[in-house]
Amino acid sequence: MTAAIPQSLRLEDFLKLSETKPASEWIDGCIYQKPMPQGKYSRLQLKCCETVNRATELERIALAFPELRCTFGNLLIVPDATVFAWDRIPWDTEGEIPNVFPIYPD
Repeated sequence: MTAAIPQSLRLEDFLKLSETKPASEWIDGCIYQKPMPQGKYSRLQLKCCETVNRATELERIALAFPELRCTFGNLLIVPDATVFAWDRIPWDTEGEIPNVFPIYPD
């Protein structure tokens, strides 16, 4: 993680900012920009999520997501990979995966 931008910012104000590439995270009012992923790491991240999903998705046990923004407490983070138990996924009203996950990953 790179150095924080030295400012205190409310979550609501952070969410109004433009998306950055690579992603930025908000932790206790400070903004941290993640380092840019590179080839070998990106491939590992993909394989990790594929492996978890291959073992858990059909039986509705869990799902793995790469680079999913999660908001909870004083954190808005974008972990490299997350896994959510199936019954904790915040499905939208159409039964689809939502864009916003206002919970912490498992």
